[in-house]
Amino acid sequence: MAAAVSYAKEVLPPPLTSESEPPHLFDGTTRLYISYTCPYAQRTWIARNYKGLQEKIKLVPIDLLNRPAWYKEKVYSTNKVPSLEHNNEVKGESLDLIKYIDSHFEGPKLLPDDPEKRQFAEELLSYTDTFNKEVFTASRSEGEVDDKVAPEWDKIEDALSKFDDGPFFLGQFSLVDIAYAPFIERFQLFLAEAKNYDITKGRPKLKLWIEELNKIDAYTQTKRDPQELLAHAKKLGLIA
Repeated sequence: MAAAVSYAKEVLPPPLTSESEPPHLFDGTTRLYISYTCPYAQRTWIARNYKGLQEKIKLVPIDLLNRPAWYKEKVYSTNKVPSLEHNNEVKGESLDLIKYIDSHFEGPKLLPDDPEKRQFAEELLSYTDTFNKEVFTASRSEGEVDDKVAPEWDKIEDALSKFDDGPFFLGQFSLVDIAYAPFIERFQLFLAEAKNYDITKGRPKLKLWIEELNKIDAYTQTKRDPQELLAHAKKLGLIA
């Protein structure tokens, strides 16, 4: 699989708030509406970066705690992020969008041609919501979490063991890694902070995956300060 397009670190625009004017909507500009702290939006941001689309897809960050009214009224009626304004249409749902960005824009392909790997990719992408729900629920529960979350992390370890031609889920970096990365980033932080639980203990494949992921600029440039993520999670009641 082709390597990510290299680029200089992007200067990120400030989030738009209820006081902000809207951009010139549907003027031919392709815009990716995100929040810097939202893991779903981070998926699309990573895909955009990895394909080298910084000049083709403009980032429009939204302050989710102080959203501009025009975003719901004129851009995306669900009032969620991410959304993509492209060809005079607005599309949403992060898993759909990362596939859309991969198939409709130039840059390195994020799904392999191998049929077995593509099938496994679909299985893992379908599992993401279940995985996220189970780990989020456990991280907010009382007492020890080992018995509650260990099966989920063991499934991730097993999935990372399926192909031996690289450290990622399909061997090489793909949409699957992009789908899981923002959530594993947060779960590792939240479980360590709230439960003193190390997700990588006894899971060498997961440990290596995190190490290799953090060598990819397209991902690391979307990461926020851990203390910011913790504060945001506490404000939303995701962790105690």
